[in-house]
Amino acid sequence: MNYAIREMKKSEYRLLREFLYEAIYVPAGEKAPPREVLNLPELQVYYVDFGNSRHDNALVSEEDDRIIGAVWTRIMHDYGHVDDSTPSLSISLYKEYRNRGIGRMMLNEMLARLRISGYEKVSLSVEKTNYAANLYLDMGFKIVGENQEDYIMIYELQ
Repeated sequence: MNYAIREMKKSEYRLLREFLYEAIYVPAGEKAPPREVLNLPELQVYYVDFGNSRHDNALVSEEDDRIIGAVWTRIMHDYGHVDDSTPSLSISLYKEYRNRGIGRMMLNEMLARLRISGYEKVSLSVEKTNYAANLYLDMGFKIVGENQEDYIMIYELQ
């Protein structure tokens, strides 16, 4: 397969809502929440008015001109918030493209761009039972906080 990673175009920002839904971890045997969950204020912070801040960054992965994944960052008060100078990271791939190394490639590209832009670290929140938690740990993210269900992780960019 031939994948390309590129900057998300402004006209594509509307896709962030869809990729946020794809990013919701649904354990095996559980039912996915209704799409209306994306209307909750704590989830709207991930996509509403995206692109209006200099801290908003987004990349997509494409296969044959079809967008199959997205990774985006912004400074926001979300589940992974650590401070007002650290962007929070979200990443998502359509299910059929997972476990192929594409997410790792997208993540590496975003980390490189954040480093070049002068950010010191990036944060995220991930459910403890989500298989992606191991990917983040393997890539060098460190657990800096947790609650009953989630880890808050940071990656030092400098």
